[in-house]
Amino acid sequence: MKRPTTVLLTALAPVSWGTTYAVTTEFLPADRPLFTGMMRALPAGLLLLALGRVLPRGIWWGKAAVLGALNIGAFFPLLFLSAYRLPGGMAAVVGSVGPLFVVGLSALLLGQRPTARTVLAGVVAAFGVSLVVLKAAGALDTLGVLAALASTASMSAGTVLTKRWGRPDGVGPLVLAGWQLTAGGLLIAPIAFLAEGAPPALDGRAVGGYLYLALANTAVSYWLWFRGIGRLTATQVTFLGPLSPLTAAVVGWAALGQALTPVQLTGMALAFGATVAGQRAGTGRGAGTGQRAGKGKGARPGAGRPRRRADPVHAPAQPVGR
Repeated sequence: MKRPTTVLLTALAPVSWGTTYAVTTEFLPADRPLFTGMMRALPAGLLLLALGRVLPRGIWWGKAAVLGALNIGAFFPLLFLSAYRLPGGMAAVVGSVGPLFVVGLSALLLGQRPTARTVLAGVVAAFGVSLVVLKAAGALDTLGVLAALASTASMSAGTVLTKRWGRPDGVGPLVLAGWQLTAGGLLIAPIAFLAEGAPPALDGRAVGGYLYLALANTAVSYWLWFRGIGRLTATQVTFLGPLSPLTAAVVGWAALGQALTPVQLTGMALAFGATVAGQRAGTGRGAGTGQRAGKGKGARPGAGRPRRRADPVHAPAQPVGR
């Protein structure tokens, strides 16, 4: 499959995630970020495990647990905490600082020297974020902003480690997504019950919201995301992240009546421009490729290479893969 098509398919994941904030605030029980994170991750993970029917072996029990904690177990509760405390567009747009985190972590863990073009694109994305956040209507909630930043840092680390470690032979993105979602969901579950008590009563709107989050917003989107990580550089993948805040801001404006000022619109334009520039910068000299990814210290040879096996979505043995 040609790279532009891979980029477009991978981009569908952050576009879907941009709707998370509207669904959380409009359909789900209030003040239940941990329960919501568990309900998003665990059902999706168990579904993908049932489809893939492959469990980790050896060292991959530990790796799956670490990736599950970073990409899901820590990321989801922090994400929903920020969603509950910030307007949708504001909460999601903070995530577009992710490229700066990934550029730094890629230099440390993947040996990919950042280029001036990549750093500039990351700075522009962050500047666009600041315009949207600082000019958003209403007072900033400090805890909400910190939670949004922490969730971005967690997933950025998970993205880079996923690229460094690759995946076991014979395991596709669907299976790897299932491992991580299940591990993350199991990590969240006891904390949710201890911190938030018994599950809340759910009406039809809440059930529909959770089904959407677990299926389209998580199971399908994470398959696309992890599939993209396997075929693109970590930098290219993370520069698709600003599509999530752009989607959230548009949804907030179109469906929730949230106002967008000219300054915010300028920030959104800058973030989108950085997303496009990041796709080119991510393939530049020193950025690394899928073939070079995973060659950092301690990585197994070829860990980050794109697999040429049958796509898990179309082959019964591997329904989802990174």
